[in-house]
Amino acid sequence: MQTSNSIGLHSFQAVNPATGALLDGSFICAASADVESAMQAAVAAFESYRRVGKDKKALFLRTIAQEIESDGNAITERASAESGLPLTRLRNELGRTTTQLRLFADLVEEGSWVQPVTHTGPPDIRKMLVPLGPVVVFGASNFPLAFSVAGGDTASALAAGCPVIVKAHPAHPGTGALVAAAIQSAIEKCGMPAGVFSILFDDGHTVGAALMKHPATKAVAFTGSLKGGLALQKLAAERAVPIPVFAEMGSINPVLLLPAALEKRAVEIATQLAGSITLGGGQFCTKPGLILALRTPALQTFTTTLANSIRETASVPMLTAGIHQHYHQLSTQMTSADGVTLLAESAPASGTDHFPTRARLTQVSARDFLSNPHLQEEVFGPYAMVVVAEDLRELQLAAAALAGQLTVTVMGEPDELPAHEHLIQQLADLAGRIVFNGVPTGVEVCAAMQHGGPFPASTDSRFTSVGQGAVARFVRPQAWQNWPDELLPDELKSSNPLNIIRITDLTCARK
Repeated sequence: MQTSNSIGLHSFQAVNPATGALLDGSFICAASADVESAMQAAVAAFESYRRVGKDKKALFLRTIAQEIESDGNAITERASAESGLPLTRLRNELGRTTTQLRLFADLVEEGSWVQPVTHTGPPDIRKMLVPLGPVVVFGASNFPLAFSVAGGDTASALAAGCPVIVKAHPAHPGTGALVAAAIQSAIEKCGMPAGVFSILFDDGHTVGAALMKHPATKAVAFTGSLKGGLALQKLAAERAVPIPVFAEMGSINPVLLLPAALEKRAVEIATQLAGSITLGGGQFCTKPGLILALRTPALQTFTTTLANSIRETASVPMLTAGIHQHYHQLSTQMTSADGVTLLAESAPASGTDHFPTRARLTQVSARDFLSNPHLQEEVFGPYAMVVVAEDLRELQLAAAALAGQLTVTVMGEPDELPAHEHLIQQLADLAGRIVFNGVPTGVEVCAAMQHGGPFPASTDSRFTSVGQGAVARFVRPQAWQNWPDELLPDELKSSNPLNIIRITDLTCARK
């Protein structure tokens, strides 16, 4: 097991959330000198890495994927021990991680993602996207592979031409060390500058704050809680030169149940949502946590079915002690709030899970929901609330009170959608992704995916953290005016030596 090479500082060990046992491997928290060394190496690497040709960069990303796969068994076994997640889930997540790397390799290899635009003038003006510089990535607790050391943030930053410094999540440092070793092997095999990637360990917030404040940091990517994302954004704004923080901070992902759909398939919808609410212990940022509906006889069938499913939910270990404690406290507060009724609760864990879950389902009237803004808080875990409106006006008021979301789901019949167009548009304006007759869990990695949403779901709703579009977070547009052709980047030269799609005088062509 690899650890940081710092000397004389305190160390920590990972904890198995299923048993509470300490795992092998001691990880030494980085010192200020380690932060400085990593940042200076990234600055030096940027000067050469930003100029690496697209084919060589694509090969680098694919080599990282290959190196991760070659050590896949050790990586997933360690990730399971550190997260309590089953090996089957983690093998799938490993596949998602390597798929992301290869998708970005394809993007880089094709080359048109830099959006080259030329205006032949006079004056002659040519524009394209260029990398920002060193990017700090914070690993997420709930995806030890796909949103961590070599996850989508790292892959997209490297694709953009930016060196990456990862602040490893303290819940799975061993997993991070193994993945970092795979990246280091790819660096050596592909002849990349050594400082193009670094990993730092810490069991608190000191290293993260130091990375945020370092003048060489040009952007930050974060997946986690609202509190954590806002803290990073505050630090970024207080710098002498502010930098963008691309934070995905979760949401309650409301689900709108339309009357005709409930009348036709209440049991089917309830079963479908129960699986999404409790999937992985409810520890997904797209877990549906709020269900909006009109009071109808079919709604009673829906809630009865959903409640029965919640009661039968088996306990799984939550990811960390902090997540377990926060879930228990917040779900208990929600359940005891004025006007809230507990419809169902799963049985206490009968096994040996150290941080067990207890799924909970509550119900509240739209009127009481509107009177208590705290009921909108995300409960990270297997919890959901049904908001019951007496008429369409109440339903619209409840929708209008909601903040920004990662997703909104509409369960309906096609022929009833026009009658609820205003309500659906209300909800759509809040979300990055709108789902029809499905569940929001299961974020497809593809170019069309939007994983982000209006605040507080994310700090900037114009960007996504999943899919090839994620690369746009770590670049900026730059224009060259009247420059000699031979001194322009290859992407902008008149001969188009890279044979990429370009816009020339508003005409899109390979010329």
